[in-house]
Amino acid sequence: MRQTVPGEISKYGEGFVKGLAIDAVIFGFHNNQLKILIIEHGDANLFALPGGYIYEKEDLNDAAKRILASKTGLDGIFLDQFHIFGNYDRNNPETIKVIMQGQGIPPDPDHWILGRFFSVGFYALVDFTKAIPRTDALSDSCTWYDINDLPPLILDHKQIADKALEVLRENLDKKIGFNLLPETFTMATLKNLYETILGVPLLRSNFQRKILSLDILERAEDPVKYAHKAPFLYKFRRT
Repeated sequence: MRQTVPGEISKYGEGFVKGLAIDAVIFGFHNNQLKILIIEHGDANLFALPGGYIYEKEDLNDAAKRILASKTGLDGIFLDQFHIFGNYDRNNPETIKVIMQGQGIPPDPDHWILGRFFSVGFYALVDFTKAIPRTDALSDSCTWYDINDLPPLILDHKQIADKALEVLRENLDKKIGFNLLPETFTMATLKNLYETILGVPLLRSNFQRKILSLDILERAEDPVKYAHKAPFLYKFRRT
């Protein structure tokens, strides 16, 4: 048995908030590629978003950071709550039983993790070349998958991922790129980030006009040196 948290193994879940969980959609971006981090329960051959449970004496945001770090080895990154998922039929006890059996946990029908759960969705943004995910006691692999080529996910995790992408797109103008780009960057680099996340090409002149009107950028001192023309470098304003 690889699970090491007694309260999760126990039928009664001592020390945990019952009926409430966290699921994280971790986006990774680099060189015009947008990916999502997926864990695999190898003994069950099931794929899921990184997630976990909340201690009774723990703030929600602290729980999200702890779960993210334990499931992926990532910390100190942008993390934000975006939605609560609570449909009555979102849980599938039979799927959870398969995962439990794969971990050597007897699937007692009264086990606390087989009950109804609401899930608080968080999303995070990282440069996936700088993030080295790691497995925890419950997962056999932790792998980046292209946003358009995800494996089949358990429960409503595909819906959670889709909602996170929707929210990410809606919030692109709120310095999302601060977590994905170097300190200074060209307008073309920022445009490529937008195009990758939105999934559509953008007109250069319209994009630049819109971004500059948001007043979230400031001109860096030194332009990139080219033989013919030097594009300006920008950075996000710190507020």
